[in-house]
Amino acid sequence: MDHSHQLLINTPTTLALAIVALWLGYRINQWIPVLHRYNIPPAVSGGLPVSALVAITEVVSGWEIRFDLQLRDLLLIIFFSTIGLSARLRQMLEGGRLLAIMLGLAVIFLMFQNLAGTLIALLAGQSPLYGLIGGSISLAGGHGTAITWGQLFEEHFGLANASTLGMTFATAGLITGGLVGGPVAAFLIRRHKLSPADQESEMPHMETSRGTTYLIDLNALLTGVLLLAVCFALGATVYDWLAGGGVRLPAFLTAMFLGIVLTNLLELCRAEVDQRPIQLMGDLSLQLFLGMSLISLPLLSLQGALGLISLVMLAQALIIAAFTLWLVFPLLGRNYDAACIGAGFIGMGLGATPVGIANMNALTSRFGPSPKAYLVIPLLGAFFIDIANAALVQLLLGLPLFGQG
Repeated sequence: MDHSHQLLINTPTTLALAIVALWLGYRINQWIPVLHRYNIPPAVSGGLPVSALVAITEVVSGWEIRFDLQLRDLLLIIFFSTIGLSARLRQMLEGGRLLAIMLGLAVIFLMFQNLAGTLIALLAGQSPLYGLIGGSISLAGGHGTAITWGQLFEEHFGLANASTLGMTFATAGLITGGLVGGPVAAFLIRRHKLSPADQESEMPHMETSRGTTYLIDLNALLTGVLLLAVCFALGATVYDWLAGGGVRLPAFLTAMFLGIVLTNLLELCRAEVDQRPIQLMGDLSLQLFLGMSLISLPLLSLQGALGLISLVMLAQALIIAAFTLWLVFPLLGRNYDAACIGAGFIGMGLGATPVGIANMNALTSRFGPSPKAYLVIPLLGAFFIDIANAALVQLLLGLPLFGQG
């Protein structure tokens, strides 16, 4: 494709297309009951047809279509700020044990993921290093990790097209993670007849023939916006301060931590904060973030090695589904929170943290809230799994099998 012919879709148009994709997703999920039954996120079922349409337009016109995603990154920070503002100390202490278990399980899973990728690469007569790219580097690691390691493999090991292949696997992982997480968790919830332990955090609303109407007053909404602005401002200050000291954290993480501190300080001072507008803004920002992410997926990057990619993704999907059913769910307590965390783990392990959260969102909007899941998965995905992944890849590269690649 000729990169000189590039069309940049501006922010308002990107936002409008994301909303259209979400509406389309809700409609498709209504038309195809199996999608609703297995909790496929509307952003996935609506975003993929739109990104496919963009890919077809690129092929027909010869233009490269790119989206302005600056607003998308801000929406992610807003969403994680609302997670922080909804976190109570009691839930966090309970979530700490689950996080420790999940961290141990994540390290074991990364080994399985790389083993599967390496076996398929060797069976296909390729360098085992391609197996790492079709394993945790691109899937649990995501696009950023795939580019970084891909370039390293090209320079130091002479591995052709490692970056491109990594980006392709990361894109395929986003799609697969969104398609697999919901059905696995829905199966667990139905089979074990699970329901949320804590119904208090559900937002008061009225169901009408035209949908859901949330009961929120303007003053409560303004308070929520003010708290989010404080999380944003202080979070950015802490982020800059840490970056100055050489500590690199995701920007959303500092905002989430500030939200946790703020909401527990307010509770300590017995200041009443209406959680309804915060929850609504969190839902809105997440849906818009996912819509913008899905419509901008570079689907054309998948066309090159479709057969091999499909085989690897099928194997990786089966491994993470079995791992969730037989290890994650039982070890976390076989309850509703465990099922929701399992859905988030699948989305994160194959794609990215937002995909995991989309899977959990599809479940909680239907079956009820799971505050612990919304604490464990973002923290696990923010840096714990990246640190574990980087350490494991370095360890594997020291082995003779990969050193000779």
